Amino acid sequence: MLNLTPRFTGTLPADLPEGLQTLYQYSPTLTRLFLARGVTSSEALDYGLATLLPADGLKDIDEAVQILDTAIESQQRILIVGDFDCDGATSTALMMRVLGEMGAQVDFVVPDRFKYGYGLTPEIVQLGIEEYNPDVIVTVDNGISSHEGVDKAIENGITVVITDHHLTTKPNPAAHAVVNPNQLQCEFDSKALVGVGVAFYLLGRLSKYRRDAGRLSAQVSRYLDLVALGTVADVGVLDHNNRTLVAHGLAAIREGRCSLGILALLELAGRDPQKMSVQDFGFVIGPRINAAGRMDNMRIGIECLMADNMQEAKRLAFELDKLNKERRFVEGGMREQADDILRQLQASEERQTAATDIKDADPKDNQSKPSDLRSLILYQDDWHQGVIGIVAGRLKETHYRPAIVFAPADEAKVGPEDAIKGSARSIPGIHIRDAIESIAESHPELITHFGGHAMAAGLTLKKKDFKAFSEAFEQLMQNLEASVFEQEQFTDGELIAEDFSLQFVEALNHSHIWGHGFVAPQFDGLFEVLDSRILKDKHLKLSLKYPGVLYPVDAIWFNYDTDKWDYRAKEVHVLFELNINEWNGNQNIQMMVKDLAVTQIVP
Repeated sequence: MLNLTPRFTGTLPADLPEGLQTLYQYSPTLTRLFLARGVTSSEALDYGLATLLPADGLKDIDEAVQILDTAIESQQRILIVGDFDCDGATSTALMMRVLGEMGAQVDFVVPDRFKYGYGLTPEIVQLGIEEYNPDVIVTVDNGISSHEGVDKAIENGITVVITDHHLTTKPNPAAHAVVNPNQLQCEFDSKALVGVGVAFYLLGRLSKYRRDAGRLSAQVSRYLDLVALGTVADVGVLDHNNRTLVAHGLAAIREGRCSLGILALLELAGRDPQKMSVQDFGFVIGPRINAAGRMDNMRIGIECLMADNMQEAKRLAFELDKLNKERRFVEGGMREQADDILRQLQASEERQTAATDIKDADPKDNQSKPSDLRSLILYQDDWHQGVIGIVAGRLKETHYRPAIVFAPADEAKVGPEDAIKGSARSIPGIHIRDAIESIAESHPELITHFGGHAMAAGLTLKKKDFKAFSEAFEQLMQNLEASVFEQEQFTDGELIAEDFSLQFVEALNHSHIWGHGFVAPQFDGLFEVLDSRILKDKHLKLSLKYPGVLYPVDAIWFNYDTDKWDYRAKEVHVLFELNINEWNGNQNIQMMVKDLAVTQIVP
């Protein structure tokens, strides 16, 4: 049997909160799912726009509104400075769309990660002055740590508005307004807004102000498709406020009321917009937009989201798809190298093996293994800066350890004094940004720049300091409880026979918002094995029988270790998600296997 932790331990309906009785009559299983995720009233499932948190709590939002309103009315030049990920792209496109409709003189620039680095750097300010000569700079999805860039802008007479969502424990830059729910002294009730969510709130406030003043305004809610995309792609916590934003953006896409670029990307991926899911944001559209910033320049992604005709949208979507294929190829090579390094670590006594070329590694005859380490920190001179975050995420998922992958800040400069940039991904229980900040405070000579969130962060250091940083981070992890590094598998329990219906799966996947912080349901149960086979040498396909269900249920485990399968299996304990598989116009329920244990074999 699998060792699983139940998400819901209460009883139904005795402990049922008032207001969920109607839902219980429709589906006891759905009721249990929501209770397990902290939903205690029907109001928590109301995603009307009127339920959004008021903008009043966002510090400096009214100051930012005044600055932008004045800039629009006096036709000052506004320059949006974005970020090179999907959140930054959607934030920039949203700002450009809405401010443009209000009559602003507005343009945008996105830092090339390979030339200028992240955020409002002095170099980006200089570039903006030379190419756009702005009166006002507005950052989106960055800026909270850009002290030097803000100072340079102000020295040149530029008004600066920062909109950001990244965490900070330091004083703000000396901008004229800083709108960030995670800044010090901000009382906004949700800290989960991503960059595009912050931009949405600011533009919504500005729109109302201008409408009340009788000035040219805009309907910001028309662009909730961009807000939904950025929120999910940036792995924003789906609290009620974010679920509301995503629900409306998702509905807009399903009805075709959305960016032509999104429709073009869905068509290219063979996805039907009317059947769009939350997961498509993160696994279909987001990676293709992000590929622009990883492999080239995010301007392609922003222009795709802003395209005004389908022909242009399709052309840009095709470019993004090509970049995404290139990204996957580069990522595959880096992952193979990373796996080679970890195999070297199995026989290496010293941690610095991770910082050397594989050919220079000196394996030792001992029992040190990657599993003995509590962090995976790797670097290679020829690794691609744009892909390190994805590789770090894969390592984190495979080994259930916080992972930080470094690459040269400039591929032509790989000397000891040259900068390397790292991308970090974490596991539950380890706030990766705070961990990096702790090292920055205890070893101030190691880290030159850092920033990020609980689960993802970035940092810069000199190549010569890689070993010292790796050791310091590993020591910090060694000080934590061992249980933090033991992955738990959660279940929402068993299903009743009636749940194995297209109606239930459709309601589960199409009518509700699941994601980070409001995790998608997965169930477990004992099934009789009717048939099994291996597809394409790596996928396990099963036909299963569940008590009370009159027909076989298909199940598939993608990328399964086929050597583990025992064809004598008669009964299996399965952890799974439910999906609908559509083929040749026919729809069938399909279990997406997450784990499996054989409980009986044929004698």
